[in-house]
Amino acid sequence: MNLAKTDAGMLVLRDRHAGLTQRQRAALILFDGQRTLEEVLAATSPGGVTRADIDRLVEMGLVAELGTFVASAPAPLAPGAPPDPSDRERYLQAYPLATQLTAQLGPPGEALHLAVEAAANLAELQALAPQIRAAVGASRYTRLGIVLRAP
Repeated sequence: MNLAKTDAGMLVLRDRHAGLTQRQRAALILFDGQRTLEEVLAATSPGGVTRADIDRLVEMGLVAELGTFVASAPAPLAPGAPPDPSDRERYLQAYPLATQLTAQLGPPGEALHLAVEAAANLAELQALAPQIRAAVGASRYTRLGIVLRAP
């Protein structure tokens, strides 16, 4: 079973005082829709993460199985940006692509991957686009660039 952060989960990651334990926060960071539940448990078990921690994240609505996301309030737009009804849809398409690309970078790309996972709206992903393109190469970046409509 592949779990991914919900909108609420992405917002909670940005707020370090959201009431999560360090174990829960560590697990939440790894849920990107690409890793299976078992992979996340294996990666975090040395830090003490248990299935109960994961179950709590699901109960809190911070992670969900792909395709069962519960939308929270839309992420805020960048200051001064005109509302575009397609921004939210584009973000929801771009986020998994960006996390997948940066997850494949391994340890050298960990900081970029964490920045992508923390991006809560389209504008934040677009700001990271040049770094993603430089890290993964133009050919692998093409699909993400189309969704982001960024060079």
